[in-house]
Amino acid sequence: MSEWTAPPPCLLVISSYRLPDGDAMSNRVLGLVRSAVVAEEAVVVNDWPSGTTRPAAGQMPAGIRLVSLDRRASSRPARLWYRYWLPVRVAFALHRAGIRRSELASVYLTLGQWSLTMWVVLRLVVRRPVIVDVMERFDPQQFRWGRFDARLLRHRWQTYLAAHLADRVIAISTELYRRFSHRRPTLVVPPQVDLSRYPPSSAPPLAGGLRLLYAGTAGPKDLLAVVVDAIRQLPAADRGRVRLTIAGMTRAQAADMSDLDPACLDGLDLQVMFLGRVSRDRVLAELARTHFAVLVRPDAGYARSGFPSKVPEALAAGCPVLLNHTGDLARYVTDGREGLVLAGPSAADVRDGLLRALTLSDGEWWEMSRAARSRAADFDFRAWTETVSKFVVGAHRDVGASQVSRVLGH
Repeated sequence: MSEWTAPPPCLLVISSYRLPDGDAMSNRVLGLVRSAVVAEEAVVVNDWPSGTTRPAAGQMPAGIRLVSLDRRASSRPARLWYRYWLPVRVAFALHRAGIRRSELASVYLTLGQWSLTMWVVLRLVVRRPVIVDVMERFDPQQFRWGRFDARLLRHRWQTYLAAHLADRVIAISTELYRRFSHRRPTLVVPPQVDLSRYPPSSAPPLAGGLRLLYAGTAGPKDLLAVVVDAIRQLPAADRGRVRLTIAGMTRAQAADMSDLDPACLDGLDLQVMFLGRVSRDRVLAELARTHFAVLVRPDAGYARSGFPSKVPEALAAGCPVLLNHTGDLARYVTDGREGLVLAGPSAADVRDGLLRALTLSDGEWWEMSRAARSRAADFDFRAWTETVSKFVVGAHRDVGASQVSRVLGH
């Protein structure tokens, strides 16, 4: 009789997102979890956002056990109350699900779930290494009240706690790696994709017009106004050949949430189209028939620290990108290969990029599309399984210096 062996410890994931196919945050969590659990399993304790539809049986990827936290109240005070007691609710959920501490290898959560209370509860109840995933660093100019804005203060406090209390840190960019690596073992993991879910590009010939796409809710991060202004600056004949689709916001929402002034859209009804909030499948379909995904960001601290998930997703769809380099983007997007790199974030820079795009032949564009798809393999979660699994659920608590150096390309 063969000797019985206990199953390997699993990864505990604490989440508050629209799993499995929601926004960039849910994609980030699932990508990392799928990279981490090669032969092991993961338990995801998810605190569902309001209005979220729970996944049906079989929708979650294999190897992931989902434990849901119920939230019955919808008022703002009640939501704040439930959020404050999230660590205790997680502990009770694990107990109800019959998950013992001995079954867990480590805990993964994003910076948004990290707090002093969470650290205390995990230390007392779970007693396993905690990995905090840091995906951004906010700047005062992003908020109405500047450096005194409550959201910025909360973010800075969470960042401080991650640097001083987390056992390990996953950073989305090299800039964030530099901020944490001198205090905690830190691993750089850019946004991940599942290449098998992206259909081949079906973009039409360029003679029918240049199709551009911005997908997401811009907020204060992305410069949509300069893109629209750049289209306006094009010569009339060229302007008529450009179509920009904005998926994720209505025209009214864009005026409220982004830097777009409704007046700047006057006379551009044929050039700019708003789809409003759409499903992920619709976004993938739009990428498949788009010539360039557009992303313009200023040379600011938050842009250097972040890594827009829009870029790997566009590349995976075989859709070249039209962008300016910020943060780590220069590592993955070379001008004329995976996309067209703008000289800067101004409307004139975007206009010049559009003029270049309008001169491309179909053969040149398809060459860029193939290069984009090839580059996307660097972001596929399968390419990260060895690196992430060793860091998150491996036998050793830390990734060796050689491993981190390999990931950073040094």
